[in-house]
Amino acid sequence: MTSPPPRPPVFVPRASYRQRRIRDMARLLPMVGAVLFMIPLLWPQRGDGPGTGEVQMTSGAIVYLFTTWVILIALAAIISRLTGSDDASGDDPAAPAGRA
Repeated sequence: MTSPPPRPPVFVPRASYRQRRIRDMARLLPMVGAVLFMIPLLWPQRGDGPGTGEVQMTSGAIVYLFTTWVILIALAAIISRLTGSDDASGDDPAAPAGRA
């Protein structure tokens, strides 16, 4: 009686799994940025609510937006470097050949 064929491994290779999660982060980053850019819309404005509540200044919102924008750029650069590390190895057979 012959033994059954070996079963494939249950888990994917670690490097492949990490590359997929990094690509997922890259896909999610624009949505996170859109939500972060909408947060100043929730800040109270002049005349909101009864009494003399604290009012958020427009300059504070601009500083928040600029800081968020810079952080998103930095995250995109980091994610780009992490996803580009496998492409630079030259193992991709579909990649175009260099110029002669």
